[in-house]
Amino acid sequence: MSSNSDALSAASAGLGRNTAVVAAAGTLARPDAIARPARARIIRLVIEIVVLYMLVPIAMLHMILAWRLPLFTLLPPLLAAFVVMLAVDRGFSFRREILRTFPPRFIVWTLLTFIVGGGLVALAVQELLPRQFLAFPRDRPEIWQRVMLFYPLLSVIPQELAYRTFFFHRYGPLFAGRRWALILINGLLFGFGHVMFGNWVAVAGTMATGMLFAFRYDTSRSLAVVWLEHTLWGWLVFTVGLGGYFFTGVAFQGDFSLPWTWK
Repeated sequence: MSSNSDALSAASAGLGRNTAVVAAAGTLARPDAIARPARARIIRLVIEIVVLYMLVPIAMLHMILAWRLPLFTLLPPLLAAFVVMLAVDRGFSFRREILRTFPPRFIVWTLLTFIVGGGLVALAVQELLPRQFLAFPRDRPEIWQRVMLFYPLLSVIPQELAYRTFFFHRYGPLFAGRRWALILINGLLFGFGHVMFGNWVAVAGTMATGMLFAFRYDTSRSLAVVWLEHTLWGWLVFTVGLGGYFFTGVAFQGDFSLPWTWK
């Protein structure tokens, strides 16, 4: 018993310094059967990914379009399921995930990336979609303020728990030594998860930002850092005039008729 405990403790200590290990900040020591999955477990994990991150969004799109169910009634139970799966996992600690410390440089890089990238997005919207630019805060300031307030809490936190924390924790062993493959796939799945919004702007935009968030989480291992970055980009989207593509609850008049919109 003591030898197993010592082995697990050593593995836990190595999570933070072994570049081949891919895990969440809250991931605890894992036995070899999980850290180095055999073929049967690999197949099972891949099936899980397909079901959770591809089939579920497709099913939600069907329920929205065919059954006219509002998105805000479908998301809470789904996102709560990810929280429950993490909570019952003995190999995961919410305390470690939430209280993870990080060097200030990650905040600096997050802000610099947002200033440059966000500035380019704002200029593009102003040039290509002038009628939509700043339409939301200008025409519906009260709703815009509520979105700014509740979006970081009710949307960003659940999304990051589902797509970064849960994904890195459970499926990280599939990508040992292949971090960029994880970042790419995580970003693609994050974008595909927005297929329920019914337009290519949401899917393509979140694929790009999803890769950015995955990269930031991989390098910082901080839920707080990626929460901040996700919040900043979300605020930008709703402010500059792209909110109608990303959130069906935004009710303001705007011209969203683009060739790649399938609504």
